[in-house]
Amino acid sequence: MSDQAIINEVGLRDGLQNQPVTVDTDTKAQLARLLVDAGMRCLEPVSFVSPKAIPQMADAAALTPLLPHDEGLHYTALVPNLKGYQLARDAGYPTVALVLSTTDTFNQRNLNMSLEQAAQSCEAIIAAAKEDGIATRTYIAGSFACPYDGPMPVTLPQKLAARMFAAGSDEVAIADTIGAGNPQQMKDIMAPLIREFGAEKFYVHLHDTRGLAAAMAWAAADLGVRRFDASVGGLGGCPFAPGATGNMATEDLVYLLESAGLKTGIDVERLRAAVALAQQATQRPLGGRILSWMESQENQGKTPCLW
Repeated sequence: MSDQAIINEVGLRDGLQNQPVTVDTDTKAQLARLLVDAGMRCLEPVSFVSPKAIPQMADAAALTPLLPHDEGLHYTALVPNLKGYQLARDAGYPTVALVLSTTDTFNQRNLNMSLEQAAQSCEAIIAAAKEDGIATRTYIAGSFACPYDGPMPVTLPQKLAARMFAAGSDEVAIADTIGAGNPQQMKDIMAPLIREFGAEKFYVHLHDTRGLAAAMAWAAADLGVRRFDASVGGLGGCPFAPGATGNMATEDLVYLLESAGLKTGIDVERLRAAVALAQQATQRPLGGRILSWMESQENQGKTPCLW
């Protein structure tokens, strides 16, 4: 298995979309620069959605040209429908992220579509993206539990993932949207999918609502998954998923993977500046457990030794 792990930073999108405080465009651009300076190479900074539905993402087009454009950076835009896809395409995004939830209720709340309608919409976007030379990653939201209908059988996200691959999706992300899963469920969902499609085709997207995100990330890594979403400082939450708290903190995921021998290319120490700015911008306390530990060491006059 490869020892190189890819972390996709979703703090600017998934992290900010549910915040009560509006973060201005220049601050978002500054946060992106701090993340890149810390070694982040994959970021999902925007979603092209209705500004009435998600006001925090209303500046997607304005933010895009202000983002760092260093060599080796890769940006993804989340799109809810064909119109959103066209906006992302015209803005120059090389990859788009699609969302397909596991239940009718969740799709209705999130996209105003039934499950079947949402699946067909994803298929139409994937087909358009193929013609335009744009990569697609389809998120299976609520893979472990729906915020409205409760726990999901493992066969449901497996079936939806297979359908999206059949449609031509380049990648599929298994998403614990409300942080209701556990490591055994991760193995039960992912192991058959990896045997059929290969670990390199998958991302995992984890929220830390019940404190199990790190354990679930490692369960996925142990199966060979090397692509993960995370959010600086643990920012996160879905406007259409009651009970969803923050994503797994980027700094904690970096520490987990690096301490286990996987390479991320991201500097935890340098992430502290990004966390500090995100905390100031959102006016709420942020930061993963590893940062709390580092601060406790410094308060004792010690230099934190991470590795």
